[in-house]
Amino acid sequence: MKRIVVGIAALAAGLTMALPAQAAKNVKVTPLGSVDGEFCRLDRALIFEDPDGTRILYDAGRTVAGPDDPRLGKIDAVLISHVHGDHLGDRRIEKVNDGTCAKPKFPVKLVPSANSVQIAHAKKAKIVTGSEMPRMLGAKLKALGGNPKDSQLVRFGALRKIGGVAITTVPAAHSNGLGGAFIGGELGKSMAAAGLTAYVGPPTGYVLKFSNGLAVYLSGDTGITAEQDLVVRGHYGANLAVINIGNVFTTGPAEAAYVVNSLFKPASVIASHANQEATKNGKVRAGTKTEKFAKMANMPVHVPLSGNTMEFDASGKCVNGC
Repeated sequence: MKRIVVGIAALAAGLTMALPAQAAKNVKVTPLGSVDGEFCRLDRALIFEDPDGTRILYDAGRTVAGPDDPRLGKIDAVLISHVHGDHLGDRRIEKVNDGTCAKPKFPVKLVPSANSVQIAHAKKAKIVTGSEMPRMLGAKLKALGGNPKDSQLVRFGALRKIGGVAITTVPAAHSNGLGGAFIGGELGKSMAAAGLTAYVGPPTGYVLKFSNGLAVYLSGDTGITAEQDLVVRGHYGANLAVINIGNVFTTGPAEAAYVVNSLFKPASVIASHANQEATKNGKVRAGTKTEKFAKMANMPVHVPLSGNTMEFDASGKCVNGC
């Protein structure tokens, strides 16, 4: 039976001497969840660090404690797959480890602003999105006193470079309605009362190409799509995936396993968007969607334990922190 891969505290002493030269060529991936060392119910956020130091925050959501979260450091770009509150960030934690993994606390309300936008503004980072999202996000930057031109567009099939990282968007099968609370004012209240959301274009996933040659597919919230074979695998040749497994709102474990086994076929996968307390004391809980997905996938499945940095080489293999 294929084992589930979780972060470990230390590597064998015989390997440590070889790490410095190798590490310079690797892409670092650090999850920012609500509880240190765990993969919790609403964890979404990941930081990707290119070998050249470019740092990209993906779907900050609710589990980053705003721009002052000490885990953030320098951020060069913020990616937002779609504008639902658990990805854009309608509210957030006040501090890490407040609440439980099953029931994290998000006491800081941010609407009509958003966690992702406030982080981008404070860090002087670009926001890179597709569809019709850039103008809306630019307006939110402007409301904070920032430059709306820092919200930048990248369409399907195009590329935008941030530092050493090339970024493109790819289709995702989901919804992308902006809630009335994000709109604010009487219009926002009226839309919320009517049960309506504002259209900001289709949701997206991303493909990131790093300077060491690693290509990473970020699924966003998606169902199964033909593009996962024809575009993500066939054109971009992505060899590492971050894929949602939460079911109901996105692909479930069985569907996600079909995507990675039959359509995409990466070297490694990072599980995402489980929508449940996936681990306890850093170990995957029996009977969870994370366990089911890991057992069904034909390649290593890495569990995004908050604060644990994983390193991936150009082939998509995890070589440290796994």
